[in-house]
Amino acid sequence: MTGTITVPSVSVSYARDGSSTRSNELGMRPMQERAWQKRGEQYLLIKSPPASGKSRALMFIALDKLANQGVKQAIIVVPERTIGASFNDEPLTESGFWADWSVAPNRNLCNAPGTDGGKVNSVKAFLKSDDAVLICTHATFRFAVDRFSVAAFDGRLIAVDEFHHVSANPDNKLGAHLGEFIARDKAHIVAMTGSYFRGDAEAVLAPDDEAKFETVTYTYYEQLNGYEHLKQLDIGYFFYNGSYTEDMLKVLDPAEKTIVHIPNVNSRESTKDKIREVEHIIEELGEWQGADSETGFQLVRTPEGGLLRIADLVDDEPAKRDRVAVALKDPTQKNNRDHVDIIIALGMAKEGFDWLWCEHALTVGYRASLTEVVQIIGRATRDAPGKTRARFTNLIAEPDASEEAVTEAVNDTLKAIAASLLMEQVLAPRFNFAPKTPTSGPVDGIDYGQEGYDPDRCNVGFEESTGQFQIEIKGLVEPKSEEATRICRDDLNEVITAFVQDRTASERGLFDQETVPEELTQLRMGKIVKEKYPELDEEDQEAVRQHAIAALTLTQMAKKAAVEGADPETGANTALIEGVRKFAMDVRELDIDLIDRINPFGEAYAILAKTMSEERLKQVAAIIAGKRVNLTHEEARELAKRAIKFKQERGRLPSIAATDAWERRMAEGVAFLQRVASEAEND
Repeated sequence: MTGTITVPSVSVSYARDGSSTRSNELGMRPMQERAWQKRGEQYLLIKSPPASGKSRALMFIALDKLANQGVKQAIIVVPERTIGASFNDEPLTESGFWADWSVAPNRNLCNAPGTDGGKVNSVKAFLKSDDAVLICTHATFRFAVDRFSVAAFDGRLIAVDEFHHVSANPDNKLGAHLGEFIARDKAHIVAMTGSYFRGDAEAVLAPDDEAKFETVTYTYYEQLNGYEHLKQLDIGYFFYNGSYTEDMLKVLDPAEKTIVHIPNVNSRESTKDKIREVEHIIEELGEWQGADSETGFQLVRTPEGGLLRIADLVDDEPAKRDRVAVALKDPTQKNNRDHVDIIIALGMAKEGFDWLWCEHALTVGYRASLTEVVQIIGRATRDAPGKTRARFTNLIAEPDASEEAVTEAVNDTLKAIAASLLMEQVLAPRFNFAPKTPTSGPVDGIDYGQEGYDPDRCNVGFEESTGQFQIEIKGLVEPKSEEATRICRDDLNEVITAFVQDRTASERGLFDQETVPEELTQLRMGKIVKEKYPELDEEDQEAVRQHAIAALTLTQMAKKAAVEGADPETGANTALIEGVRKFAMDVRELDIDLIDRINPFGEAYAILAKTMSEERLKQVAAIIAGKRVNLTHEEARELAKRAIKFKQERGRLPSIAATDAWERRMAEGVAFLQRVASEAEND
């Protein structure tokens, strides 16, 4: 068996203070308590990572709405039948709550036989009954609303799990139905998700609908920082040539509890023979010993003499796969670390799949959705005794300019890097930015480091209990409206998602050496913010742009500073905490102009350089350079706007002969518009 190699990774370390797993006198963990405080809201959006307890939080809230808020019934809507088990009966009174969660067996339609369409009559019977709770799939609920109309659900709670399945796109039926519910305003809605962004860049809700929701946000950082056991999460990429099956064992450590997600048979990475792919993985791991008669797990003897128990969820034979799936869900084995060692899956073991012992999520090929990447990583971020480190590894096909599919390969690489950038942001502490002014002062409860608060410079403070940075930035525009303030507080990751998914931004940021950073941070990000939030005025749009680019750039610079300061023996570092402090202390003045001059893709390129050959990098850069286009009219207008601001600040227009690349670029924008205007006059 090929020896494993070290995959260059982004590493984030956590405090392990146990806070996120401790319960209060009502049996609520911190996230659940935070949601409980907003239980009276008619529209509630809970953004919280996997394993943080969203299902139980909903139980607490639903029981209060049923008992104290005049709500007739609660309908729990889940994307697939298996997730319905998350809402099974719970004896909440044993932990101090005043009621238990109970669902009549015939009201959990996820356990009922038949099709979603055929279960609509069961929904009708429930609406006419005195039963309190119904559980069904998104599909069943859509059919029921189509048949009975939104009015039939007046006075009831609609709780939508995995809310990122909803989209504001008119073609998304569930999204359209929710829009109708909100317009009618006679039902309560609780939406829950671990990743409030979609891989297709569609908005989850229309802005005016989203504004009606009260948001409860519990970050990945808070969740992992409050674990008792898990201390470190690594995110790494490994590029392979040829068939992935030849290189998988370089990154798969049989000693780690691992979920392997092999590629879809229609993807470029697939060998088109999924059964043979699984067989090859098993052969590489050791000598097959047969299948366990009770669980259906494949038994493999390793060269070292150990016995691996491998769950194959790829085999299409229903009897075999169902037996394996049932064995994996066996509640009596939930706390048995030795029940299974490796799970090999295709399209399964992602959303809602709970295996707390998983230490390594190994995924082949780029996943079409950033949400899917987040869900897969979430499989490895459960807390468990003895589990101090977890990791996510993505095997990506290295682009080869000799192949016809090189453009597709380059695109997949860019998407993978976008996912990496996003996850680094998701895992970071929350950034609270404030403009540095002569009246600025320290905030109570914030730790400003050994030297304390310095009134003569931009300060960086950290509140460990909440995992929040307080960062002063000179020249920062503050949001004026309530909506812009909410976006800067809660939704910066959604803005950053749109930016890193923007192909032009990622292509030029990673591989176009002639790109001026301000073109990315000001023009591209500015364009994205305007398109995403057209209802905001220009000043608020600029505030959102500055906050988003500051968060992304600081995360990247923090990563660089932390890696440079890592322990040479262990490689351990507190990545995004000490890194932010180190970067802020190394610069003379932390201002927005400085941040705009930093290419936020620079550190992503550094990771690529470690994992991809120099020849391949040059090939990819050449492909991107070949796609470079001249200024568009829209880009020239944006540059001209920046040029006007430049003149207001400095008393002159930008010079085409300036040594500063960004000043030259603004001057080029002005010259472009002047030339177009002149040509129009001559015509």
